[in-house]
Amino acid sequence: MIIDMNDDYLRAIPEAWQDISAVFSALGDEHRQRILLTFEAGERLNVGQIAEVSSLARSTVSHHLKVLREAGVLVSERAGKEIYFRVNKAFLQKAFCKVSAYLDAYL
Repeated sequence: MIIDMNDDYLRAIPEAWQDISAVFSALGDEHRQRILLTFEAGERLNVGQIAEVSSLARSTVSHHLKVLREAGVLVSERAGKEIYFRVNKAFLQKAFCKVSAYLDAYL
């Protein structure tokens, strides 16, 4: 059987796995991994703070933060004119628990 790489193939990912898929996609980029690892426990950072410690332009950091936020890896909150990001620990723990449960059940 030949799998057609179209929408039918993409829909093969179960609904319960969609959030995990988004996390893996977001963290598939080395720069986004570095951004995630920039955060200390409970720390919140803005774009400027992350850009200061990275080799990326502020606009590029903003793009990566948007991808991480949309995947659920980070959450954001506005404080005045600044938007601060923090690691969405509960979401990531839940997502990786699903991966662990899959490994326990099927492999």
